[in-house]
Amino acid sequence: MLSKTYSQELTPIKELSGSWKFSLGDNIEWSSPKFNDSDWKTITVPGSWEEQGYYGYDGIAWYRKSFNAGSDLQNQNLYIELGYIDDVDEVFINGVKIGATGTFPPFYKTAYNSHRIYFIPKKLVKTENIIAVRVFDEHLEGGIIQGKIQLLKEKLPMEFSIELQGYWKFKKGDDVKWSDLEDYSGWDDIIVPGLWENQGYKNYDGFAWYVIQFTPDESLAKESLVMVLGKIDDIDQLYINGQFIASTGEFKGNINEINCTFEYNEQRGYYIPKGVIKPNVRNTIAVRIYDCRGDGGIYKGPVGIITQDNYIEYWKNKKGLRTE
Repeated sequence: MLSKTYSQELTPIKELSGSWKFSLGDNIEWSSPKFNDSDWKTITVPGSWEEQGYYGYDGIAWYRKSFNAGSDLQNQNLYIELGYIDDVDEVFINGVKIGATGTFPPFYKTAYNSHRIYFIPKKLVKTENIIAVRVFDEHLEGGIIQGKIQLLKEKLPMEFSIELQGYWKFKKGDDVKWSDLEDYSGWDDIIVPGLWENQGYKNYDGFAWYVIQFTPDESLAKESLVMVLGKIDDIDQLYINGQFIASTGEFKGNINEINCTFEYNEQRGYYIPKGVIKPNVRNTIAVRIYDCRGDGGIYKGPVGIITQDNYIEYWKNKKGLRTE
């Protein structure tokens, strides 16, 4: 079942439970929409693979399923809900990884009790689509175990000028110089939104930086803009092209004095001063985060750049939606 927060924001549009293609083993080519899975077995989702003839199997297996998206869905903000997976998963849409929960061996970390909902970037959605799910099970039951298996769409999506959900650069530690480097190629890749604990940084508390770069055209640079960063655990500072823009929470020189309360539940929307974003050149968005304890990172969307007019209109409509 969707959490209260998600049920207010998302609505189911396509049931995906039932028969899926299934194979033991591991091959990254199985994520491709071009792969021919006609000789694979079928399996019922949700349900453990042990209960469907694969008793005692521990290791990696793949699931595949196709779905059709007409023109009405190709322009929507879509999500896939995959319930609970035992133990670890990576999810691909048309060959592109859109999310992961837990950590595969050799640095294995289970996430069997995490509810899976992943954002699907609009650019990936075609008329015919392939979902591929890579799963690792350490012991006992394995697979897409239980819960709702379905596609969802946002009830009231933001009209972003630049959609920024997807891959960002990521680095643990802290240095304000990281807000505007020439080269981030040595940094890790991380999917936004998504907890960093579910992407290889289990039990990490402390400082980390997220970075993404983009090149806007002249028309966008002239607009009054807002940087939307969804929800962040715990506190954050936003920099654009090395310039500090805004923050949520209080950063202090002595980390022992940093106090985190309810900042993790605040929706981030930062107004960008005119002139900060430069047209026709590479711009750098950097987010400095401090996680006090527990989960960490940019964990919930939406994430992107929106005009102030569209942002204001969105929140007016959002308030109306809540009062209906």
